[in-house]
Amino acid sequence: MSATTGPVPPGRRPVRPEDRFEEGPPGGPGEAPGPAAPGGPARYRAVFAVPEFRAVFAAHLLSSLGVVVCEIALSVLVFRRTDSPLLSALTFALGLLPYVLGGTLLSAVADRYPARRVLVVCDLLCALAAAGMVLPGTPVAVLLVLRCVIAAIAPVFAGTRAATLGDVLGEGELFVLGRSVIRIVNQSAQLVGFGVGGLLVAVVTPGAVLALTGVTFLGSALLLRLGTRARPARDGDGAAAGRGALLGASLGGVRRLLADRRVRALLLLSWLPPALVVVPEALLVPYADLLGAGPGGAGLLMCGMPIGAVVAESLVGSLLGPRARSRLTFPMAVFAVLPSLGFAARPSLGWAVLLLVLTGTGISYNFGVDRWFVAAVPAELLGQGMTVVQAGRMTAMGLAMGAAGLAAEYAPLRAVMPAAGALGALGVLAVVREVRRTAPGRGSTSATAE
Repeated sequence: MSATTGPVPPGRRPVRPEDRFEEGPPGGPGEAPGPAAPGGPARYRAVFAVPEFRAVFAAHLLSSLGVVVCEIALSVLVFRRTDSPLLSALTFALGLLPYVLGGTLLSAVADRYPARRVLVVCDLLCALAAAGMVLPGTPVAVLLVLRCVIAAIAPVFAGTRAATLGDVLGEGELFVLGRSVIRIVNQSAQLVGFGVGGLLVAVVTPGAVLALTGVTFLGSALLLRLGTRARPARDGDGAAAGRGALLGASLGGVRRLLADRRVRALLLLSWLPPALVVVPEALLVPYADLLGAGPGGAGLLMCGMPIGAVVAESLVGSLLGPRARSRLTFPMAVFAVLPSLGFAARPSLGWAVLLLVLTGTGISYNFGVDRWFVAAVPAELLGQGMTVVQAGRMTAMGLAMGAAGLAAEYAPLRAVMPAAGALGALGVLAVVREVRRTAPGRGSTSATAE
């Protein structure tokens, strides 16, 4: 790709070579994030060589396991009190739907306040919510509200943490690898968390498991407070101008992000593939029943996608450089939705697991998206931008799961599951075309707001 010419739009970072496939220095200007692998691009070892990142990693590992275990324990607790499958399932749905509220109405928090303070306060609020769930006699309605509180806080925490990685690791290669590690933790937490959570609920009471969840949030807060540096807010002027205008600043920042054609295209590329790949995942329980595989088969199917994601993320991050990862972005984004087409043949349990593992490998497309997004978003909106990415992704996934369940009420699974692959391929190809058209150097309007 040719070098960008002309003035850089106000508030936009200059497009550096490493943001456009070439292998450049791993850190942002003025950063010294840590050593890269000698004679080649940075690897995961270079990321873990940064002490602050080790603290962020440990904190994320704790809180991720806490969230997964919380979902299981709360679902069991609600079911035991109500005997209602609907309310029990609602505890999982409430882990996704409030993302749009927190990610939209509170997104400016990520940039208007010091990042470490935001992260620690988010963890403490989640710990308080978990403590409220443990109190004897807490009504089911309050339990669900407290679950919503944790879910609404989650995108603010995730966006602030993602922007903090830019401070800790720079905005180049190490940032991309740091984001990759976070995704590996997310997928691994599903595999380990569901197993450990199920075992704990079988051995002790759900209330005791929820108490453990609160401890994980407190541990995360302590690690972040002691293991990361205090840095000023990115949008210092905004914070000083009026803290009471948080809602207006959040909505204004979201509008500003969505008005930028390049950012908008990258947001769609961040949201669409995950929304489509969860359609077969949302229908795995009825599909296992269709095969006569029972709960054990359903559990095996649910492991397929996280396993594929962890393996692909680890291999791509360890073996490939930034140029190769960027070149994989578009092919893997399209490939992620294609294995769903195989469900049209009503595959057996083993083949279905393989299809889901292949689907999970598509997560590797995020390497390129992360690099391009951090280069496209104005510096003062980076935290808010990452919050919107997370909120939009989780909301889209929640809506897609609901739509898949509704469609399966009226159409056979062998039609609904591959339909997601067909529609997804068309949608992703359209988004890929828009991302290509807005690439730096492709035209005068390539990276500017319309």
